[in-house]
Formats: sequence, C-alpha cells, structure tokens
Amino acid sequence: MKAIALFSGGLDSCLAIKIIQNMGIEVEAVNINTGFDSNFDKFDLLSQTAKELGVKFSVIDEREHFLDEILFSPKYGYGKNFNPCIDCHANMINIAYKYMKDVGASFIISGEVLGQRPMSQKLDGLKKIEKITIQPEIVVRPLSAKLLPPTLPEINGWIDREKMYDISGRERKVQMELAQKFGLKNYESPAGGCLLTDRNFSTKLKNFIKENRLDVEDIDILKVGRHLKIDDKLVIISRNKDENPILKSYNGDKFEKMYPIGTPGPVGLIQKGATKETKIKASEVLITYTKANQAIVGINGENFEVNSLNSKEDIKKYMIF
Repeated sequence: MKAIALFSGGLDSCLAIKIIQNMGIEVEAVNINTGFDSNFDKFDLLSQTAKELGVKFSVIDEREHFLDEILFSPKYGYGKNFNPCIDCHANMINIAYKYMKDVGASFIISGEVLGQRPMSQKLDGLKKIEKITIQPEIVVRPLSAKLLPPTLPEINGWIDREKMYDISGRERKVQMELAQKFGLKNYESPAGGCLLTDRNFSTKLKNFIKENRLDVEDIDILKVGRHLKIDDKLVIISRNKDENPILKSYNGDKFEKMYPIGTPGPVGLIQKGATKETKIKASEVLITYTKANQAIVGINGENFEVNSLNSKEDIKKYMIF
C-alpha cells in the first residue's frame, strides 16, 4: 500500500507523513510548485527533509497551468490578498491524484489542520475543496482526521482512524509535542509560505498585471528588488548582492537589463519601450544605490553616463515597493 503526500516541508506535512508511515504505509512526498513560494532555496530544503523522513520526493512544476487556469479566475475567489486558496488546494489535490494513478498509489495525505487557515482549512472551505476535486473521499488529513468524516482508506481498513488525531485551530502545541515524539527536528518555519497571501507582494503583482501578461519567467522578479514607476515604465532594482543573480537570470521579453559599468552596484530591469529620457532617470536611480557619484549604466547596448541623485529620498517619488 502506498500513499502520496502533499509536501510543503513544514511541520504539519512532516507529521502527516510520519503518522501514516507508522501504520506501515509507504509514502511518497510530492510538492506542487505554483511558483509563489517565498523561499528560493525551497527545493533543496524539501529534498533534505524528505531524505530525513525516508521518503521519495518529487516536484511537479504546475506554474504555467496555475497562471493560465487558476490564479486569475478562481471559482471561489480570493482571500485577503491575491490568494485563491480554495481553488489552489483543490488543484494541488487533483494534480496529486493524477500522479497517484501514474505511480500506483492508493490515496493522498495532507498536513492540513482544521481551522488553522482562515480560508481553505475551515470546515466550509474543506467542503468547497471537495466539490472541485476529482475523488475527495481518498484525501486523508491525519492531524484532524477524527474531526472529519471517515475517508475511503479508513472505511476500507487501509489505515487506522484511532491512530490519527483531532487537532484544530492555530495553536501548535500538540504538533510540537508530536514532533518531539517522532524525533522531527528539521522542518520549514511556518513564517514562510505563499507570497500570494502577502499584501506587499500582491500589490506588486496587481501593478504588474495592469499592463502586462504574467508569464512564468516573470514570477521571480516580482519577489525581489525595489519596484519603481518611472514615466509609466516599471523599473526593478536589486536590494542586495543576493538579488543580483535573480535579476541577471531574467530571460523574459518584457524588460531590458541595467548594469553599472566600472563600479560595483545593483542590477536593474527596465520595462521595454522606455524613452532615452526615462532610461536616464532610471540610470540615475540605479547609480544612487552605488558608492559612486557619477558612473556609466549599460542598458541593452546603450551606455548612459549619469550622476547619482542627491539622496535616496529623491527616489521616493518613483517608489512602489
């Protein structure tokens, strides 16, 4: 008997795996990548955590389908920001279901806790998720199973309902006690997670899609940098050396790259179609974040020799985030 676990790397999903493993069920962990996780090192951490749990781990790239079919037209709307949590969770279950069939597994497990999240993990939210999932009766939530109707794996005797739990709410005391019991130490902090629930990121995204189609290659550049609007053109400037490679690696068709020449400094992107005057303004902003008072900025084969602005306060008139 084999189960597929929806795997976030957080404590709850790790506990769900351990609970089912302890019933003698083989578990394979699957992460559904929609592109909006806040942690750029996510998959390395997931791989390490899965190894410690003793489970096979796979990532399913769902980014393109998520953008095309879920993000902008959710049946059950959004949470407080740009988060279509109910549709997203149902979609993850449906993707896991197809994978389950491919690998010969029998059911799906999730680390969801009843009442822990305001939109998708209340009882009403779970019922809505059931309405748009392919086979909801095979989805087991081991941490809250005793508070929910019996699932097919329980009814068929594949797993023991009495060995599962009745955890609910946002309090994590019981989970911490279980982590100690199971010897779990390395799991992702709950402080991370989906950026679509973040107000600032959602504002960046809404500003971006006013004039642009959001493609997969655009997602990462929305996660980083200072976002400015200069003469109606979006400009993104890295905030530190860790963000430089992310902007450097951009391979979409909506922006041109900006570099200081001959002096260390940030990397920038400027929306295509900018006039020379706008490029000069953007170059001045870029240079203000270097130690040079005057420098050359390269933009798509053109060089602009500019002076830095008098102070970073002068940038505020352009700043979005």
